[in-house]
Amino acid sequence: MTGLKIIPLGTSSGRPTTARNVSALAVAGEGEWWLFDCGEATQMQIVRAGLSFHKLAGIFITHLHGDHFNGLPGLLSTMALEQRSKELVLAGPSGISQYLDTLGRLRILFYNFPVELHELGPGRFRREDEAVVFESERHTVIARPLDHRIYALGYRLAERPRPGRFDVERARELGIPAGPLYGQLQRGNSVTLADGGVIEPGEVVGPERAGQSVAYCLDTRPCANAVELARGVDCLVHEATYTSELVEEARAYGHSTAGQAAETAREAGAKKLLITHFSSRYPDARPLLEEARAVFPATVMAEDLVEVAV
Repeated sequence: MTGLKIIPLGTSSGRPTTARNVSALAVAGEGEWWLFDCGEATQMQIVRAGLSFHKLAGIFITHLHGDHFNGLPGLLSTMALEQRSKELVLAGPSGISQYLDTLGRLRILFYNFPVELHELGPGRFRREDEAVVFESERHTVIARPLDHRIYALGYRLAERPRPGRFDVERARELGIPAGPLYGQLQRGNSVTLADGGVIEPGEVVGPERAGQSVAYCLDTRPCANAVELARGVDCLVHEATYTSELVEEARAYGHSTAGQAAETAREAGAKKLLITHFSSRYPDARPLLEEARAVFPATVMAEDLVEVAV
């Protein structure tokens, strides 16, 4: 598989419907994937999506409203039953550790694989600061506070720059035998041929390619940090709870309209907008899609378990 793909696991706000589960979204890369929010029954959606519990690298919770994290204990318990041993990164607002510890003391929750926990409270950030909550050889995840009724975080997953494309035809012209030397050149090392000639990587490897990126902004009113998280991303995943007729209700409850989500994508220079977190008053979410596309044409409507290429 090349590139990232997004799998919405739940697209409903507040409560599940017969067609939509509550908030959860997977971003899958090569050999690993990441989960953003974990509403109830997320573990069942993971099974339906065909994702591996063992390849989950990190869980990133936006805030402590139940429709965004009530599925977390069940998911952790299921991974324990699946004999997971790999360390898991878990990030979210302050309170998650106390919550999990309480469930553990009550013998409701048990898991024995290592968890690297990042709890981020309001005091963690100064002005426009961001926090790194996940780092691997190929990817990073950062967090910024958003603007909801309670303390909430948004996230940005970024793939590190990828090596340039290897020009096999040019390598053959230069007399480089296929095999280990190709790999050395792709890793940025010069090689010496049998005749003593030295080949530099730039002779056969193209310029470094930018990695892909995804921003995740649920739940939030329009705010500067959402724009910063989405700055130049390949795909912004943003809540679109209401249409513009309910803009005052959106503001009061700490949400965004579809049009406001589109304005954030446009201001940030995002390449694509994926709207989600639809109020149950919209059994058909197409009015939300139409409203967003009027502002930002490159908008896609999330549907449970329907993959979206980044």
